[in-house]
Amino acid sequence: MNTVVDFHFDPMCPFAFQTSLWIRDVRDQLGTTINWRFFSLEEINRADGKKHPWERDWSYGWSLMRIGALLRRTDMMLLDRWYAAIGHELHTLGGKPHEPAVARKLLRDIGVDEANLDAALADPTTHDEVRAEHQTVVDAGGYGVPTLFIDEQCLFGPVLVDPPTGSAALRLWDVVTGMAELPHVYELQRPKTAADAELIGKSLRPYLDGRDWVSINRGEVLDVERLTGGSSG
Repeated sequence: MNTVVDFHFDPMCPFAFQTSLWIRDVRDQLGTTINWRFFSLEEINRADGKKHPWERDWSYGWSLMRIGALLRRTDMMLLDRWYAAIGHELHTLGGKPHEPAVARKLLRDIGVDEANLDAALADPTTHDEVRAEHQTVVDAGGYGVPTLFIDEQCLFGPVLVDPPTGSAALRLWDVVTGMAELPHVYELQRPKTAADAELIGKSLRPYLDGRDWVSINRGEVLDVERLTGGSSG
């Protein structure tokens, strides 16, 4: 039986990107269907009195997701390639896909017309698509990414660095799908040692080099700044 996963992501989130690498490996092995969906960390962490991301001309992850929404109307795999390109640029290379000029280059790199950026920003219904999928997570009690829906069960995570591949990826898949089958199992968490903190900090270094915003953490996963020695400014 082919399992369908709705995978909600914000392209700016390093943990969602790591998890996306794992779920792609699972897809390659099992033929799992991935429906890429959106969630906005800018919106969920918006301070009172600040503009909503849809009220800005350009708004980092939100605008990149609007471009993805337009691409997805043609083919889900275009969004798959777009997310992979954004993630590689920011979370592997430490680049700035959230800058319009870089976003245009990435569109060309995946073989689509860079005019899709302008078309997405000119189409107000791309706001509607991102906002509706963000709200789907909020309505299910979600608060961040990665968030997965498997057989209508909402799960936050798995939160990964150095994502497993091959048989190890399938073992993790069994854990995740097993948890989805047990609706009253709410949380399973591994305490982080000093060695874990060092590994996570090293993994997040490209993201910290590439970002142009302050990371907001509400304690659900970890303190990014403490683990990396990064600045909040």
